Amino acid sequence: MFILPTFKTILAAVTTISLIGLGAAKAADDFDLSPEQPGRIHAAKNDAAIAAIPKDFKFVTPGTFTVAVAPGGPPLATYATDAKTVVGADPDYANAVADALGLKLELVPVAWIDWPLGLTSGKYDAVISNVGVTEQRKEKFDFSTYRQGLHGFFVKKDSKIVSIKEPKDAAGLRIIVGAGTNQERILLKWSDEDVKAGLKPIELQYYDDDAASLLALQSDRADVIVQPHAQLVYIAARDKNIKRVGTLSAGWPDRSDVAITTRKGSGLAAALTLATNGLIKDGTYAKILDHWHLAEEALPKSETNPQGLPKF
Repeated sequence: MFILPTFKTILAAVTTISLIGLGAAKAADDFDLSPEQPGRIHAAKNDAAIAAIPKDFKFVTPGTFTVAVAPGGPPLATYATDAKTVVGADPDYANAVADALGLKLELVPVAWIDWPLGLTSGKYDAVISNVGVTEQRKEKFDFSTYRQGLHGFFVKKDSKIVSIKEPKDAAGLRIIVGAGTNQERILLKWSDEDVKAGLKPIELQYYDDDAASLLALQSDRADVIVQPHAQLVYIAARDKNIKRVGTLSAGWPDRSDVAITTRKGSGLAAALTLATNGLIKDGTYAKILDHWHLAEEALPKSETNPQGLPKF
């Protein structure tokens, strides 16, 4: 396995400036990051979901669904152009669930690392922030799934690579990946499979930041970049110079889902699963994902506490 050394140049800094400035303006054509969110999709009340809320469950604020979200970046959750309102696919989904439960929504911005302690201490009723279901997390939390956990394979717009679906499709390719990530772990397994099959190994490359990674891709020093799918969807819309050629489940070879996270044994998960399945059935769910260009991450149905990623 070949590992490219870390790459830093003045050009990377220039690229960063470009991405923050002109790139953000381009993305506005595809994603509305205004605080007003005029295109937000609302949902009807779901009587079955409301009836499933335990009679003894106490919301942090009566009549309000208080949800923690980490504004890590678009399109999942980010600060709007006013630098204080949190917008994105996860906030819109939280809003639809609150509608279904007949509640008002209060979003609580948090650092992603802080959500477990805040949830267990009762600061909010749930977390809707791209939390993946794992067997270890299931020991402390309950889950109601609402999206697939996907990584994306993206290439230059003019790349001759058209599809990556399985290990043999990636044999011999130079792939940018984050060190210590789940996608790195999977691609190392893919490379081993390729070598065993008599194919070339995958050449993994590592860079300090997105700007350096994207520069390497555009300058033909790498063939593919792999990151969480939603992040690359936004970058593709912003820069107009990369395209998706495949997706990779975070739980490869099995599906891995992200979920609404609630306190273990609180009883709220059943109601949230019913609410999500109602949103799927009436089309509200698909409209939200389409609005944020995330249709590939749709689930056929929501499940309560499904099999999660194993402990490694």
